[in-house]
Amino acid sequence: MSAIQLGAVDVGASAIKCARLNEAGDLVGDVERIATPYPCTPDRLLGVVAAWIQGSGCAFVAVGFPGDMTNGVVDEPGNLSRISGITSPVDPAIHDSWESFAIEQHLAHLVSVPVRVVNDATLAAYGYALGSGVELVFTLGTGLGIALVVDGHVQKIRDIGALDFAGFGTYDEVCGEPARAADEPLWRHRFISAVKSFVDEFDATTVHVGGGNARHWRVEDLDSLGVRVILNSNEGTLRGAAALYQHTKS
Repeated sequence: MSAIQLGAVDVGASAIKCARLNEAGDLVGDVERIATPYPCTPDRLLGVVAAWIQGSGCAFVAVGFPGDMTNGVVDEPGNLSRISGITSPVDPAIHDSWESFAIEQHLAHLVSVPVRVVNDATLAAYGYALGSGVELVFTLGTGLGIALVVDGHVQKIRDIGALDFAGFGTYDEVCGEPARAADEPLWRHRFISAVKSFVDEFDATTVHVGGGNARHWRVEDLDSLGVRVILNSNEGTLRGAAALYQHTKS
């Protein structure tokens, strides 16, 4: 085991997953799950995350945030601005409190170790990407996230969770867990349609599917995409902390 212990925090709309890793990306101990606090104001979320980091004993922590971000600053908070979770309405005041919030800087002031905060699908991309070609990473859970990696380099693209999908609702609403629970065949059809549109847009050569609901798929279910498909474990996002740590050092 590496002498340096790293931490990974994956903030989701339903739960916050936390884990310790070594520099190789191997999990050290069990994954901890903490209920995402609602109403999820910046101060309330940071209090939960900072408490885990301070008690973790880690030398570096990467945090995946389920919304659009630029350089550690929140552009759009996704489902965290909802009153009480994915099926509840957005609270405009909470939404406004998140916009332009420098989450990485604020978190760094609360803890005693270096931290990086990136979009959750971006953190997954660090864990999943093979490093060659055009790779699209989809995180499929309470909502839907996306990341793009070109020849091993993570690219900044739009976060799709809160965007409209063909008039059926947002991508989070159409491809997230509540939609699967309500009508799985329709959920499957719409997810394939959504992924195909992004494969065509970015001329992808590989598609990664991760997150908790990746378990509902087999590779052959996605043959119609016409590209290589890799299904990843739900722990892949957490493992991305090790790759992000190496990237931060370089």
